[in-house]
Amino acid sequence: MTDPAILVTGGAGYIGSHAVLALLAARRTVIVADDLSTGAREAVPPRAAFHQGDIADAAFVGSVLADHQVGAVMHFAGSLSVAESVADPSKYYRNNTCASLSLARACIEAGVDHFIFSSSAAVYGTPERSPVAEDSPTRPVSPYGASKAMTETMLTDLARAHPAFRPVCLRYFNVAGADPAGRSGQRGEEQVHLIPLGIETALGLHRELLIFGDDYPTRDGTCERDYIHVSDLAEAHVAALGYLEAGGQGAIMNCGYGRGYTVLEVIAAMEAVFGRELPKRRVGRRPGDAVSAVSDVSLLKATLDWTPRHESLETIIRTALAWHASLAGAPGPGVGSSAGSG
Repeated sequence: MTDPAILVTGGAGYIGSHAVLALLAARRTVIVADDLSTGAREAVPPRAAFHQGDIADAAFVGSVLADHQVGAVMHFAGSLSVAESVADPSKYYRNNTCASLSLARACIEAGVDHFIFSSSAAVYGTPERSPVAEDSPTRPVSPYGASKAMTETMLTDLARAHPAFRPVCLRYFNVAGADPAGRSGQRGEEQVHLIPLGIETALGLHRELLIFGDDYPTRDGTCERDYIHVSDLAEAHVAALGYLEAGGQGAIMNCGYGRGYTVLEVIAAMEAVFGRELPKRRVGRRPGDAVSAVSDVSLLKATLDWTPRHESLETIIRTALAWHASLAGAPGPGVGSSAGSG
């Protein structure tokens, strides 16, 4: 019997495209739905069927689910900038919360019970303790985080009302890196995260790298984050799918490595890979930034058959650098370095 198809929303985007690669490697039939507002059509491999459309359009989603006999959904589509969400909260509640509700309802109506949601550590806001576990209070400090927290609540309530519907919400910590084989990475959109911004600065695309705030209560005054390689995150989604298909119940789990790096530590690691210092400047705090976000991944490791393979910070930086350099058509700083990849 053929395994049911997997619908990947936002599969032309950064994380979604890596999930598509991981699913294809697991020999699954993959369907991608993306409106291409930020995603790139070329990010979708030829072996995955592609449908361009809005996941908030119930008729569009319903036809895709029916036409391909979809058995599970991995939901990545949405907006993801903390700073933009502060400036334009309505966009985030529309794209992240309302659209997710429409998609989930379409799945329930079609009898698609396995649903994996791309959530975020931003739901915690500034955690009371670190590492932060899933039972910690959710107190988001940005509309982005609030939009994700609201979606988690909606999915949990839908699961109570429809017991066959089993959502898994994966709370990502900072996602970075690129496919080690060079097949996908971040592209197209304006970068807002530290590692791609540092790489673009090294490639001469920015005059300097800005450090937002140096007076936080951390070991060097800058924000602390738990970074996870995008390919490991994609594998965690495949593991979550296997968990649901084996009869697992709905769950909320952190996705990270359980180790934090400050902004200055990440910059130092990038400079070591690049072999030179980056031009940088300290400015004031950025609205919506949490002080520290480091994951407790005990539940994830106890629940899923998942072992990370790319967890060194150097590997994350090197794979991201190779991808961005390939887009720029240049080898990039540090590519020829003799240092190991970890």
